[in-house]
Amino acid sequence: MSEEPASPQQPSWRKPAGIFLILLLITVWAAVIVSLSPWVGGWPILVQAIFYLAAGIVWILPLKPLLRWMELGRWRG
Repeated sequence: MSEEPASPQQPSWRKPAGIFLILLLITVWAAVIVSLSPWVGGWPILVQAIFYLAAGIVWILPLKPLLRWMELGRWRG
């Protein structure tokens, strides 16, 4: 008995849209952080390091719901 292979699903438009949104998020976040550099540059070096470390991590927070939306089509689990 031969089984026919399952037909592949059509790719979702959400994945390219999500990739575009991720790139937009990174670009906007980087622009915001760079625009703060005149003020941050006057801070003590250790405080600058903590600020830039936090800024480098915080942009990741919106990714979880965005990735969920890309995969499942809904924002909340």
